Amino acid sequence: MHSSMALGETMIKKLSKKFPPSDVISMKVGRNDMLVHTDEDGNAVLLFMGKIGSDGMIKGDRYARTLKYDREGKLIKDHWERKGKAS
Repeated sequence: MHSSMALGETMIKKLSKKFPPSDVISMKVGRNDMLVHTDEDGNAVLLFMGKIGSDGMIKGDRYARTLKYDREGKLIKDHWERKGKAS
């Protein structure tokens, strides 16, 4: 079992693109299975990364993204944080 890891630059770049709004996208990156939940604007905001089980659930790590905008709507904070185990 691999130890929990911070999201790498490649991964963050991949998660920074726009996805279908209010959706759950399943993808594979390297050896990891990923489920990405998006907000109404198509931003990835929740990530489950690890190995997908026969039940369709991912065992691994859970990450949440904080997006903060100023009054003009300019992005001022974009931060991924590990929230613990996903099972």
